[in-house]
Amino acid sequence: MINLESIKNLYPFAPRSYNMNGNDYRYVDEGEGDPLLMVHGNPSWSFLFRRLIAELRSEHRVVAPDHLGFGMSDKPCEFPYRLETHIDNLETFVLGLDLKNITMLVHDWGGPIGLGVAIRHPERFKRLIITNTAAFADTKIPLRIAAGKIPWLGRRLIVDLNLFLLAAVRMTVVNPLPPEVRNAYLLPFKKRKSRLSIAKFVEDIPISPQHASIDVLLGIEHGLWMLKNNPVAIIWGMRDWCFTPHFLERWIDVFPHAEVLELENAGHWLFEDAPEDIIPFVRHFIESD
Repeated sequence: MINLESIKNLYPFAPRSYNMNGNDYRYVDEGEGDPLLMVHGNPSWSFLFRRLIAELRSEHRVVAPDHLGFGMSDKPCEFPYRLETHIDNLETFVLGLDLKNITMLVHDWGGPIGLGVAIRHPERFKRLIITNTAAFADTKIPLRIAAGKIPWLGRRLIVDLNLFLLAAVRMTVVNPLPPEVRNAYLLPFKKRKSRLSIAKFVEDIPISPQHASIDVLLGIEHGLWMLKNNPVAIIWGMRDWCFTPHFLERWIDVFPHAEVLELENAGHWLFEDAPEDIIPFVRHFIESD
């Protein structure tokens, strides 16, 4: 169990635990009412959403799980850490807590994971908030991420040297993170074996027709039509070098009715760069109907 005492001033939430096939699947569950489910990506954890949780829990029930291998959750070395298995886990969690009338906010790999669950159970999802993510196949990824997919190099860089996460806490934001915030992102991944999940997430990015997860990703892309009548908001950090505005345009093509907030001075971890813009936008979106 990771000691949260050192970051309790930043993350004052008591993680709850869901038994996921013998592993602790940790999550934050604050407030009451219809759930606002927040789904993180790689290499972050629910800490990314801390300001939204703190601001919105007085008005809404805010639920933010940590995927297995991330944050406060267990990090079993034998878990495959594949897109499909992360979707299965989140589905089990949503059904286990019997979450309904869900407003779901997704980010990074949380996009295909969360939307993978939504197209399996569209009746449980009321609204979608999409932030700097993709749920469509693409053959191009930045070189700095592609390096992590090279078999002889990726594990060395990501697991042994922790360079992927060390780079992320600097390169995902426009405004440099305070040291205590940067250290909080690093906290769950201090041990070498705890970073295996990060490496496997990178390895699981499907950029070829032969990749093991390509069919799952294509299934999500083709299933998005099932959510076309849901209210959708899109919030985008426009200075994201990974999920560039090109991906924003694709989302607008999928959901042309979406409310869109473009953040010109925010990067990939937009919640760090522009919380003062995001929180009222999310609040208004949830309460507008």
